Amino acid sequence: MTTSIDIIPGELNLAQLRAIRTGGVALRLHAGATEAIERSAALVQAAAAGDSPVYGVNTGFGKLASKRIGKDELAALQRNLIRSHCVGVGAPLAPGVVRLMLATKAASLARGYSGVRMEVVHCLLDAFNAGLVPFVPAQGSVGASGDLAPLSHMTLALMGEGEMLVDGQRRPAMIELEKAGVKPLVLQAKEGLALINGTQTSTALALDALLRFEVVFESALVSGALSLDAARGSDGPFDPRIHAVRGQPGQIETAAVYRQLLAGSAIRQSHREGDERVQDPYCLRCQPQVMGACLDQGRYARDVLLREANAVTDNPLVFSDDGAMISGGNFHAEPVALAADALACAIAEVGAIAERRIAMLIDTGVSRLPPFLTGNAGLNSGFMIAHVTAAALASENKSLAHPASVDSLPTSANQEDHVSMATFAARRLGQMLDNTGHVVAIELLAAAQGIEFLRPLVSSAALEDAHALLRKTCPPMPDDHYLAPDIEHAKTLVDAGEFAALGRRATGFASLG
Repeated sequence: MTTSIDIIPGELNLAQLRAIRTGGVALRLHAGATEAIERSAALVQAAAAGDSPVYGVNTGFGKLASKRIGKDELAALQRNLIRSHCVGVGAPLAPGVVRLMLATKAASLARGYSGVRMEVVHCLLDAFNAGLVPFVPAQGSVGASGDLAPLSHMTLALMGEGEMLVDGQRRPAMIELEKAGVKPLVLQAKEGLALINGTQTSTALALDALLRFEVVFESALVSGALSLDAARGSDGPFDPRIHAVRGQPGQIETAAVYRQLLAGSAIRQSHREGDERVQDPYCLRCQPQVMGACLDQGRYARDVLLREANAVTDNPLVFSDDGAMISGGNFHAEPVALAADALACAIAEVGAIAERRIAMLIDTGVSRLPPFLTGNAGLNSGFMIAHVTAAALASENKSLAHPASVDSLPTSANQEDHVSMATFAARRLGQMLDNTGHVVAIELLAAAQGIEFLRPLVSSAALEDAHALLRKTCPPMPDDHYLAPDIEHAKTLVDAGEFAALGRRATGFASLG
């Protein structure tokens, strides 16, 4: 049975957005939204019938805003806007991202400040509920004046003139609309502009990354704890008193997670006395400080993106309480750009400290494990080059983490002279998450191999579960074998949320709520 989600304008939450991204749910508009939509649409229709110039209703766009358009050309104006703005290039956006675009655009228009008819909102929801995925090229937006090109491709498909993605293949949109029984959208005054003026693409990309980050972050907590036990590190640095006196919330919470993950480890108990190492390396000892800061960054991004998912970001806006239509700049995606840049730093740091733990594990002078985690070093290379891969990926992330929001290129003949670059800021997070996910997967393999050398001692129940989960598809490596498939198997488990779910069961901790 399909779960239904009521779209209450302004009240989308993270759990709903997560379900929308995944698919398999039906969306319906809350009945209370009808009046506001109809009132704002009536104002736009009155403006279209009048003689006064109103931007986006009976004028050109951007630098051409001074050009008046005749009443008999207003529908053509909106169609031409969509057609001319379909200039995206590159690979198509993932279906989950497009689903978020459809839903958040519908929710934004349904707040009743955009002047579109009810039919427009219903078309977006009908397309979503039919499982239709408009073909939207990933590149071509600077994140100001809205995500014009990608949202135009989405809209053109709803008009029956663009394309839909079906099993990864591009198909004529009209044919797919007819198959699904969805009426193609026929635009009236201002409706094309309302559909493409907004931050829904950059927001959808950033939300997609945020939800992926949640899984990678929680998996890295498990891999970090497993590495600590494999290296016979101390849980002393996770003492709650240390973190309480600093007061950073993410640090306090992640320290508690590490304590819970390590609780009951016989490996830890075996070296409480007589261990000559006074302090562990920072990659072990400072995990709460680093991961906690990344958690705080992720939660900052979550809060910004939730607000943006519920926002009205087109232009001009229609205020039906007093009849005003006001031009502004809510389409400028600077909040999304800065949140995406913050998330990029967090993603890079999760991978960076995981890479350092892999380097520590293969260094016998630090880990006190066999060199490169192999019992016959020299004949075998063990994890030597797996670490090189992790280092390469961590280094890539350092370049990708450069803030996108500090760049701006003027567009539209200098009318749009400062832009956010939010769409790229959000889009590049996907590659960074792939990189960090692979680093965490390599760390899980290395830490699990380290545990093999400590047998018959066992780790905590939670970490032994993590070890067993990995071993279902990734065997131990007493001698060198083809390691790349193991990395991919481990990465698949990370991406699927298996280690994150294991951590949640053991600790009750949910990083983003």
